[in-house]
Amino acid sequence: MEEELRYKLKYTYGEDFGTGYFKYGPISLGEAPRIIQSRGLILRDLPESVKMLIPPEVVKRGIVVGDDVSRYLSSTRDMMRNLRYPLHDGIIKKEDEDSWRVVKELTRFGLSSFYEQAVNSGDFRGFLVVMSLSALSPDYMRERFIDIHMEINQEYQGKMIRALTAIDQPFAVAISEKAVTCMVVEAGHGNIQVVPISYGPIRDGIVALNRGGAETNAITREILKDAGYSDLAKDEYVVEMVKREAGLVPKDLGTAIRSAREDPKRFSIKIKVNPLVTVELSESAWTRFLIGEVLFDPTHDEFKSYVQQGRFSIEDVTMGDMVFYGEMNMADAIISSVRKTPVEVQDKIVSNIILSGGAFNWRAPPALSDVAVNSVDKVRIMIGDKVPDLLNRLNIRMVKDPQYSVWKGAIVYGYALPLSVEWNDKAKEGWIIPR
Repeated sequence: MEEELRYKLKYTYGEDFGTGYFKYGPISLGEAPRIIQSRGLILRDLPESVKMLIPPEVVKRGIVVGDDVSRYLSSTRDMMRNLRYPLHDGIIKKEDEDSWRVVKELTRFGLSSFYEQAVNSGDFRGFLVVMSLSALSPDYMRERFIDIHMEINQEYQGKMIRALTAIDQPFAVAISEKAVTCMVVEAGHGNIQVVPISYGPIRDGIVALNRGGAETNAITREILKDAGYSDLAKDEYVVEMVKREAGLVPKDLGTAIRSAREDPKRFSIKIKVNPLVTVELSESAWTRFLIGEVLFDPTHDEFKSYVQQGRFSIEDVTMGDMVFYGEMNMADAIISSVRKTPVEVQDKIVSNIILSGGAFNWRAPPALSDVAVNSVDKVRIMIGDKVPDLLNRLNIRMVKDPQYSVWKGAIVYGYALPLSVEWNDKAKEGWIIPR
């Protein structure tokens, strides 16, 4: 056992397959994984003039991920149609072979980044890989991810992966927070997963929302257009920066907007994108509150005006047996989830609500504390307004590192799970040993 734990301390390897970003790396990285955008560029139909500019091994593989994507896009703009973001709301369609191809390359890219160093260490017999997927992933997804890892292992003559297991993203968060009975609200780029947990996910209580970081980006883009920055609104880097610097979560949207309109100077902001580009929101500074509010409650009239103009859309989506609710507010989603759990664990669940994911990472400037709050206080206020009697029982907290908590939990799970535990397809736990 001691030898096993020593091995795990070096070669446990975590993967977080998010809609917006792929986080990966071994336990030796410590507090933070490596991170790249969850996307890939398929190099099909290349003209000879372009092939001459690309390394032969890249042409042969026919796909690039990570930082290389932007490099090739800049020289082959006609190939934008071959840019793939494989995960939508944490899910890949069964027949979407291009997306599966991108996921496989992301997986290979991550593992191969650490393989040579591991081999040179002398005692390496393969990574102990823990892949974390959305709690909403259908069975075919998990099976396909397993197959992908086994195929990559074969490409390395069976020396890349010693064992493989899988974990739901919210459960990984619970593990990283040492929480046995709790609720994890995981807000990523593509969706929000509301997952009650008692020694494992209570699947009947899962509620999914069809919004996340992508929707905060979308409303930011429309705000930039209205403020006279239509050209900059096309640039994802600018949109992301403006969202993070300007976005505010209101205590109450109506009150916050009135305050900002009465005193726009107090709420105005200048964002220096680079030495040549500055974005300023002054008279339209009240729109800063829309950026944060869309994540929590997109049913206000201010959002409906964008929807009516056809500039913004959040709709219910059905995938398999799961409905991703577009306009359900955060409080209703959490309360609905709790009500679907056994009565005897409901008090424990509401007393340990954990917020995780980059989409919850909002600042509340002290100078605006009368109208702006952080995500924890926002959720507490919303639930208290719906069910005042719950206020004394509520305990809501944010994970220390919202972006990395899933990866950390995957690492902890892999370290703690004995290698003697074989994969159980019904329980969806245990180690798969490549044959």
